[in-house]
Amino acid sequence: MPRQCDICHEARAIVRRPKTGQSICKECFFYVFETEVHNTIVDSKLFKPGDRVGIGASGGKDSTVLAYVMKALNDRYNYGLDLYLLSVDEGISGYRDDSLETVKRNKEQYGLPLLIVSYEQLYGWSMDSIVAAVGRKNNCTFCGVFRRQALDRGALMLDLDHIVTGHNADDVAETILMNIFRGDISRLGRCTEIATSGEGYVVRSKPFKYAYEKEIVMYAYLRRLDYFSTECTYSPNAYRGYAREFLKKLERVRPSAILDIIHSGEAMHVAKDVQLPSLDRCQRCGYISSNSVCKACVLLEGLERGIPKLGISRTKQDVEAGPRENDLVHFEKLRQEALEMRRSRQKSESCQQSACACTENCS
Repeated sequence: MPRQCDICHEARAIVRRPKTGQSICKECFFYVFETEVHNTIVDSKLFKPGDRVGIGASGGKDSTVLAYVMKALNDRYNYGLDLYLLSVDEGISGYRDDSLETVKRNKEQYGLPLLIVSYEQLYGWSMDSIVAAVGRKNNCTFCGVFRRQALDRGALMLDLDHIVTGHNADDVAETILMNIFRGDISRLGRCTEIATSGEGYVVRSKPFKYAYEKEIVMYAYLRRLDYFSTECTYSPNAYRGYAREFLKKLERVRPSAILDIIHSGEAMHVAKDVQLPSLDRCQRCGYISSNSVCKACVLLEGLERGIPKLGISRTKQDVEAGPRENDLVHFEKLRQEALEMRRSRQKSESCQQSACACTENCS
């Protein structure tokens, strides 16, 4: 006899939730998944009405489900958000070019504006050319550093208040394990936060912080969402893979292990007498950094000087702190341009509300 849904007790159960062990029907699964994300957003006070929110869109299952759910919740609960898709083209042939086609389809399916920024455009290097220079051992270091800064640059180009990413509970638990394995105290404290302070530019948050990866896959499948499922060509050798494998073994023994690790990470606090690195601004590009030159600028200089391991190797290399002729566009310039865009938009909206008849000053 088919088992009935544990929630509605009427429809046939077709899904067993990895997170709770409940056997539930499709409609109840949609309801509880979306409601849990909504509760996470509301309880954490992630947004306020009028916020311009960029959804980090890669075309994968996490970001595709995030875009769908964010649009659905924004409409259903009247968050009052202006939503945008923001994608980064790392320049990985046969992978990112295909996944971006999915993002372009999502743009049409969800009716959201899309901006794509590329490594080639921002840094003058694609990941294919970086891997050709550094090999496959440390390429993920370059990609992670460049991608984070690329998202912030794209956010300023769109004058966003907030970026949401599809990082799920599995990702957060893996990051906690990685920081514990490496003894990285400063990052351990930050990685459990659902939202960063914005580092002086744009707030970044994880609405899927407590959502299991398996449930996101189930949601995408049952909703028949259009997403790209191929793994990155260069990721099999990434350090995160070891943490992921360890976490999956724990989950098989104890399904609650993922949330247990997250809650343990949230409960960890660094003693007050422990001195953590102080954050400042990169003297070249203006990005947040604990050194006079940020990681992205150091890695980029290494590529340009033909020393690709600069910034990765334990060997000390000289990096001058002053500005150079071919530096990245300074973040302060991007921020000023974003502020000017906002002033212009606010002035135009004010004129429209007051039925302003001028044509020259408000155009």
